[in-house]
Amino acid sequence: MKKLAAFILATAALCGCCCDGADDKPVLRPSEYVSTLVGTQSDYSFSTGNTYPAVALPWGMNFWTPQTGKMGDGWAYTYGSHTIRGFKQTHQPSPWINDYGQFSIMPVRGGAFDEESRQSWFSHQSEQAHPYFYSVYLADHDIRAEITPTERAAVMRFTFPESDESAVVVDAFDRGSGVRVIDDCTVAGFTTRNSGGVPENFANYFVVRFSKPFEGVECRLDGKNKTIGEGEEAVGGHALLKLHFNTKRGEPITVCTASSFISEEQAFRNLRETGDGDFDAVREAAQRRWDEVLGRIEVGGGTEEQYRTFYSCLYRATLFPRKLFEIDGEGKIVHYSPYNGEVCDGYMYTDTGFWDTFRSLFPLLNLVYPSENAKMQAGLANTYRESGFLPEWASPGHRGCMVGNNSASVVSDAIMCGVTPEEDVATLYEAMLSGRMKVHPEVSSTGRLGHEYYNTIGYVPCDAGINESVARSLEYAYDDWCIAQVAEKLGYDEDAKMLKAASDSYKNLFDVETKLMRGRKVNGEFQSPFSPYKWGDAYTEGNAWHYTWSVFHDVDGLAELMGGKEDFERMLDSVFVVPPIYDDSYYGFRIHEITEMQVADMGNYAHGNQPAQHMIYLYDWTDSPYKAQWWTREVMERLYRPKPDGYCGDEDNGQTSAWYVFSALGFYPVCPASDDYAVGSPLFRRATIHLENGREVKITARGNSPENRYIGSMRVDGKRRTEPFLHRSELLDGAEVKFEMQSQYKK
Repeated sequence: MKKLAAFILATAALCGCCCDGADDKPVLRPSEYVSTLVGTQSDYSFSTGNTYPAVALPWGMNFWTPQTGKMGDGWAYTYGSHTIRGFKQTHQPSPWINDYGQFSIMPVRGGAFDEESRQSWFSHQSEQAHPYFYSVYLADHDIRAEITPTERAAVMRFTFPESDESAVVVDAFDRGSGVRVIDDCTVAGFTTRNSGGVPENFANYFVVRFSKPFEGVECRLDGKNKTIGEGEEAVGGHALLKLHFNTKRGEPITVCTASSFISEEQAFRNLRETGDGDFDAVREAAQRRWDEVLGRIEVGGGTEEQYRTFYSCLYRATLFPRKLFEIDGEGKIVHYSPYNGEVCDGYMYTDTGFWDTFRSLFPLLNLVYPSENAKMQAGLANTYRESGFLPEWASPGHRGCMVGNNSASVVSDAIMCGVTPEEDVATLYEAMLSGRMKVHPEVSSTGRLGHEYYNTIGYVPCDAGINESVARSLEYAYDDWCIAQVAEKLGYDEDAKMLKAASDSYKNLFDVETKLMRGRKVNGEFQSPFSPYKWGDAYTEGNAWHYTWSVFHDVDGLAELMGGKEDFERMLDSVFVVPPIYDDSYYGFRIHEITEMQVADMGNYAHGNQPAQHMIYLYDWTDSPYKAQWWTREVMERLYRPKPDGYCGDEDNGQTSAWYVFSALGFYPVCPASDDYAVGSPLFRRATIHLENGREVKITARGNSPENRYIGSMRVDGKRRTEPFLHRSELLDGAEVKFEMQSQYKK
């Protein structure tokens, strides 16, 4: 509590006074600025985030969300919906990946039971959505529902009207589930519903304990009523329980619930996280935890809307990947392995796609939350031990989604930062080398599809029956560069030499005629006909204008291929100049990412999807870094808002949010596994990063304003910096970065 009070006083002192009048009042606790509704106004055809309001702790094993969609709908909560069907424990990282191990709890009144009859109208005006607390009024039942989380459990509080028909429905969902009554206050069950990536013995075991004994029990199994008594269970395709209560008006019933992927016994053990079931105490502990995590970065000298956007993004950036490990009866860290179905020792995290998150989410963890990422890296080593592969998309096990071998970037960056536990470095290096030479027999996006071609002719050909060949080849080249950095660090000189040579293979796909990356056949001919506006085909959810810049590790080399700095700059300019026209013939319809590019009104720049998100910062490799300053500020101000439609595309597992967090601080990791950050335009006049080593990075931007988005000068620890770059190593020692902002750019 003393630390929290000190933090609140510090932020008040930081932000309480300002000559520009933008922050005349002190900031709140950082958790109070977060809206979990940001990005929820989305659907299949148009994404403004594709998020749901997760009530959770940072990186928690279990999230909870109000459920407006039908059972199994990937869009579990959409802002435009009017009814709630239940409060669902969820592990969903994305609507496109969908959920696993889910079940729901819903307070009702009267004859409501199944999801259609129990749904209730609600209003956003009676809804509070915070990371640590969710509350809503269920109008049809006259019930106030509240939720607050722990890492593996949650406490709910349902305030009922006066009624002899009050009840709570526990829905274990379909596709294999069971429920049983333990005593007159406790029920348990399991659910096996999943969307893939699980062994045959997968189940999520849950327990639900009530503060008041229930007076009656109804059970429905596969659509039929079933009598069930204490100690009895019902197992089938779809199992539900309805627990009946007599209630007085305003009477609260507290519900403590927890789950485990290991066993029902472990679920009861996890239930201890709720203590004695004091809702307010658990809520306060959850908020303190969020303040601690979000408070690692303090910002000041901005507007309230900017604070809300920043901390809402930082919340999203600290949700995934989630914990999949538990603490057993002996206090050991163990996990159910989604790779071999066994209970194994050690850490495990899941629910992230490295194609998205290698870009800035994991670099953010390495800078601000390295101890958490150390556990994640230990978990990746366990994934390799248990499956023979590093994951590329995990939910909870290997999933077939996206392209590339970007686990190499995530692993290499952590090793280069000194974050990875020493005992796991050798295993992870072996895993990266192994992944270069094979592909998962069941999940083709794990490992390297097309590695036989890439390792011999230097690219994945477009006529070998392997889609998205340019995207794969460019990412493999960058990933080889990443592994080379680790090889060099560990003293494997021959490996480093081979890998560095392989990382130059991006040049094999550069077309001098168009100055773009282009598909190439086995015989060396470029793919024809060619349109730089064609989405998909040789690219992944983008076109040549987007993927040509995926040479993170050798921007100078790419510029040289284009004819030098001036031509490189002109090609960058062209992305914003050409109209947002597109060719969707590969898909046969306009995918939502295309629409999101169009409506952004930034030419062919597609910030709503990840491949182009670093592109703006490449202006730092030209003689016009002011363009990076212009465009980063433009994107922050136009494409991010703390509203239900606050993102400009999918907010994939924190990546799009991490872009904003870095960019608002004024720099960005264009090339993870390197020591460099490219400088953009800081959004706030003051920011402090509290590093885990006890040091601080203090950033000031004197004269900062919407008009003054250009950097007049930059000093690092008092020394003038003429190049638009910062270095991670200098920040980790603690640093003071001072920007002077102005309205005019300088070449």
